[in-house]
Formats: sequence, C-alpha cells, structure tokens
Amino acid sequence: MADESILSDDLVRQLMSVGEVDILVGLHTHDHADTIGPVVQAIREGLINHFPRERVAILNADAGSSDGTRDLIRAAGIDDARYRSKLQTLRTLHVISSQYGTTVSPGIAMHIFVEAADLLRARGCAVVSPDSSDIQPDWVDRLLQPVLRGNIDLVTPTYRRHRFEGILVTNLMYPMMRALYGRNVREPRPAEFAFSDRLSGLLVNHPMWSQDAGRLGPEVCVTIEALAEGFPLAQTYLGARSHLEQQPGDLVAALRQSVGPLFWAMESLDGTWDKIQGVQAVPTNGPEYEVTEGTVKGDLTRLRQMFSSGVADLAPVLKSILSPAVLQQLQQVASLPEEQFDFTDELWVKVVYEFASSYRRSVINRDHIIQALAPLYRGRAYHFITQNQDVAPDALEQRVEALCESFERLKPYLVSLWTAQERGV
Repeated sequence: MADESILSDDLVRQLMSVGEVDILVGLHTHDHADTIGPVVQAIREGLINHFPRERVAILNADAGSSDGTRDLIRAAGIDDARYRSKLQTLRTLHVISSQYGTTVSPGIAMHIFVEAADLLRARGCAVVSPDSSDIQPDWVDRLLQPVLRGNIDLVTPTYRRHRFEGILVTNLMYPMMRALYGRNVREPRPAEFAFSDRLSGLLVNHPMWSQDAGRLGPEVCVTIEALAEGFPLAQTYLGARSHLEQQPGDLVAALRQSVGPLFWAMESLDGTWDKIQGVQAVPTNGPEYEVTEGTVKGDLTRLRQMFSSGVADLAPVLKSILSPAVLQQLQQVASLPEEQFDFTDELWVKVVYEFASSYRRSVINRDHIIQALAPLYRGRAYHFITQNQDVAPDALEQRVEALCESFERLKPYLVSLWTAQERGV
C-alpha cells in the first residue's frame, strides 16, 4: 500500500471487515440516482450467474451525491425471488459505499479502487461506469473472465458505435497510442475495464496520482502503463453503450482527460515508446468494431466556422506551438470554402505530433496547449464527418485504418522533434 493511503480510516475499517476477496467491482458516482439501480442489479446478476463461488465486493467511491445515490447502492440487496435459488452457491458478496469528497475526481476514485483491490488481494478488479444504461449482466463475465482465468492483466472494451460517435478516439487517441505503443487498443480511455492484481500492485504507488494526468484521466494512464510495461492485454465486445463521449460543449474537458494524460505519459515514459515499431493485434473476444447508421448530430457549418475562427484568433498561440510550415498549411485549410475543405491525414498527424512535442517543451502553459488543440480538432472532426457521411461501415473502418497508418508512418517525424529538443536544436 502507498505510504500515504488514499483510503479513509472508515473505508479501511469497512474493507478490513470484508477480508480478502477474489473480485472487486468499482463504481464511481456523483448524483447517479437515475441510473445506478439497474447498473448495480446488472452487476450483481452477472456476479451471481458467472462467479457464484468467488468472494466478491462492490465498492462505491462517491463524490458527495445529494440525490440518494449511495442509499440506492446500499439498498440494492439480493432479495429478489429469482436470485434465491442461487444464493447458496455464493460465498460472499459485500457492498461498500464511501464518500471521498464533494468535488468529482476520477483520479481519486480510481486510486481508491486500485488501493482497495491491493489491500483486499483481489485477483481481479472491474470498473463500471454508473451511467452505463445499456449494461448487461454478462459484461461482468466478459470483463473479468480473461483476468481470472486467462492470465490477462488488462481487459478493455469494444462497443457498437454510431458512425460519428467517439471521433476523438478514432481520429486521435486510438491511432496515436497504436503508433506509440504498438498495440491496437480500440478504447484507450475505457469507461468499463478490468485489471489484475499484478497490475494493481504496480499502480498503487504510481506517480500519476499526484499529477493532473492521473487526476483527470486515470483510465488513459492505466492503459498506457499496461502497454508500456508489456502486460498481457485483451479486448472484449460489450455491444451498445450510451454516452461514450462528452458533448461538444465539454470538448476542452474531454481533451484534458484524454490527450493531456497521453502527452504526459509520453514524457514520463521517454525512451520506451520511441523504440517500438510495428503493431501487434490485441486478442479480442467479439468484433473489434461495429458501426451503426444514423444522422449527423450538431451544426456542421458552425463546426467549420469554429475551426476557422479559432485558427485566426489563436494565431499567436499556435505560432509558439507549431512549426511555420505546418501553421501555414493549417491557415490555408482554414481559409478554404466549404466545397474545397480538406484537412488531410498527414497534416492532422503533424499537428498532433507538434502539439505533443510543444507540450513536452512547455512552450506555453501546458493547459493552454491542450485548449489550443480544441479548434483544430473541430476542423479535423468536420473533415472526417463530411468525408464519410455516406460510406459503408467497412469503408469507414478502412479510412480509420489509413489514418492509423499515417500516424505510424510519420512516427519518425515525432521522434525527430523529440530528439531535437534533447540535442538542444
């Protein structure tokens, strides 16, 4: 356990009264009364059906809910008649709810789950989002089975997506992490995932917990740590899931919680990712991707306008982040009329790589660097949507694959930026 435990004295007492467990399931909540009941029941049903003999604890880390969320979790007991015939096969199932503060902190919640799993010597820990309204009981089995039976240290999900859902993942997080670490993890910031005791033991004292990266985007940090350390990984298909990505108004927050940790980890793991070449497939239970049809949400014209105005308004900031050649290309794209708009894969990759390098050099405040990426991402999102509105799902996947290959092909460009700083160039 860490020298300064993230666990409160009261929570430690509750955990000690539980004793060792085989499985820990973590739920991070804040005013989730509308969704938490079905989520907890699905988790319980999954545990009873698939792990009837394992010792199990469900741990709720709550950020000061005022809508009765914690009461609903505590009251979600297995007293339904349909469960009674199975209760005799269940060794232990505990539910613990603890409030860690009054401000939502994904990092504190994740640190609690990691440290509790280590304290309880859980062989596997699953983390489930409390707003997973599409959750099915077999999610528990799909996430935990590879950890408990298959010697896997991290299991991440794949989902059924609307074709333009999760563009930040498909156009930045997935292809860049694949290029850096050589594994095709489709959900690098997973909402649901599972990890082993081996991984939790490594994470307990990890420096990320004291950094903004760990506080804002712990899921990204955990995934990258597993990749960098060479832990066995697997993916499992969970089907449909609602609310995969934050709304457009929360774009800067989404960038802070995903791209910020990615850039921070690149510096933290300097000397690891730059030597990795090629891509190895992560074993996947079910499809790696599944795309559904649907109409485009949001005002595309406004999306393009926000990109163009952002490039103009942030010109002094972008000048400190981007090379003159890349900034000039970006300004040319921003001035194009709608029918000629073309934010190419290569330009987008160079933009992202130069942002990562400037983040490392702290050319300006790092949070300002992340914020400055927002309008440029909007331009890339506009390009991706308009270029792919009518293509078939397989063709859409081919274009994502082509972008991944561009990130991989231009990785030497990133390495040259990185090593130039070390040489003082």
